[in-house]
Amino acid sequence: MTGKLPGPIVAADGIPYWKAANQESFFIQKCGQCDVYRFPPGHLCRSCGSDDTVWVEPTGEGSIYSFSIIHRAPTAEFRVQVPYVVALIDLEEGPRMMTNIVGNGALDCAIGDKVQVCFEDRAGETKVPQFKRADV
Repeated sequence: MTGKLPGPIVAADGIPYWKAANQESFFIQKCGQCDVYRFPPGHLCRSCGSDDTVWVEPTGEGSIYSFSIIHRAPTAEFRVQVPYVVALIDLEEGPRMMTNIVGNGALDCAIGDKVQVCFEDRAGETKVPQFKRADV
């Protein structure tokens, strides 16, 4: 690859998430009132409406809920990546997140495969949490 993929667009509620990712740490929100884990980051709990938010480090493990193999790049920066996998991951703690499956065997992934968080360098000296298959 000749250049890095674009970095994230960071919204205010996600600043702690992206700061942690840049240190290769994975954090998500948990409600301080009802203890529900949530992703993506937001100001209010979608379960009880509380604004009592705690940032916690989950296991970084999950399983593939669904996935798609992308064969046509949406922008020029992604052309060098095709084919690549976009997936919905069910984290062990409950939230579902959209991400990429990267690394060895990514294109051979299947629904239900166990995955583990990893980090990918992006433009602007940022890192993005991605997932790799745990059994490869």
